[in-house]
Amino acid sequence: MALDPSFIGRSYPPTDPYEVGREKIREFAIAIGDANPAYTDAEAAKALGHQDVIAPPTFPFAIAFQAAGQVVEDPELGLDYSRVVHGDQKFRYSRPVRAGDRLTVAVTIDNIKSLAGNDVLTVRGEVADETGEHVVTAIMTLVARAADEAGE
Repeated sequence: MALDPSFIGRSYPPTDPYEVGREKIREFAIAIGDANPAYTDAEAAKALGHQDVIAPPTFPFAIAFQAAGQVVEDPELGLDYSRVVHGDQKFRYSRPVRAGDRLTVAVTIDNIKSLAGNDVLTVRGEVADETGEHVVTAIMTLVARAADEAGE
C-alpha cells in the first residue's frame, strides 16, 4: 500500500544530545579509509583553523539515520522497513562537526512519492549544536520496494 503523502511536512521531536568524541571521529575515519590528519590529530586540525579534530563529512549520517528511526517506526506512516533500501544521501553544512559538539537532530518528512510502484521517502534531519546553531542538514532518501506478484 502506498505511503500517504499527507505526511509530507510532518516533523518529529529533536533527539537527545549526542556528544561527539575524538575517538568516535577517529574510528569513523579509519572505517571509511580517510587518513586526513584533521580527523585524528588535534594539532593538524588547529593548523587548519579548527578548535579540535573535525569529523569526516559523512559522519553525521550515523546520528541522522538514528533520528530518522522516528519516521521509520511511526505506526501511522505504515512504512514496511523490511522492504527499505537507502537510495541517496546529501549533506549541507554550515560548519564542520567537531569533537566535543553536543548535537541534536530534528527530522521532517520532506517528500513522499511513488515511482514504479516503489515508495520514495525523503527525510531531512536538521543537526544543531547545544546552542541551537545549525551545523548540517542531512537529507536521506529511502526507497520501500514494491512487493512482487507473490507479495514478497
